[in-house]
Amino acid sequence: MPGRREFEIAVVGLKPGPHMFHYEVDDKFFAEIGQQEPRNIQATVNLTLDKHTTFLLLKFEVGGKVDLLCDRCGNPLTRELWDEFEMLVKMVDNPEQMNEQDEDPDVFYISRTESHIDVAEWIYEFVNLSIPTHPICDDDGSGKSTCNPDVLKMLNKMNEAEETKKQENPIWKGLDKFRNS
Repeated sequence: MPGRREFEIAVVGLKPGPHMFHYEVDDKFFAEIGQQEPRNIQATVNLTLDKHTTFLLLKFEVGGKVDLLCDRCGNPLTRELWDEFEMLVKMVDNPEQMNEQDEDPDVFYISRTESHIDVAEWIYEFVNLSIPTHPICDDDGSGKSTCNPDVLKMLNKMNEAEETKKQENPIWKGLDKFRNS
């Protein structure tokens, strides 16, 4: 993860109560972590850290935009990012053991003597979780897809050829008589 100090929060000096932090991350941030696919990410992360005596409650609000390709036709798309995530950071005497034992991904343990927490890994994870997994072109006002029409024609031809192939397969021929039973 990036070793930049801007993602480290000095929790030892914070008074109890909520504290606000703002981060701007882009492709450079992701390149330092090792992500290969350039996506032209421009994300903002607003972090509210609510400090208590034995735990920290972190609320990440992700916004921004990302460039993707349509899963159906390959057209370039720009999609908005928006999501919220919460992390509970508990201060304990044995954080390594607790992190190994606890399977809750929304709970993390740090030492009671820890002076800083690094939020870069969480920002990386939450921005990635905010990216649509199967982006497709939007429909126009009449409900018709705005995907590349040449690609859609080719996909339809491939589907028709696949259906024809299934119908010609002798394995399925004998099963037709059971269809309406």
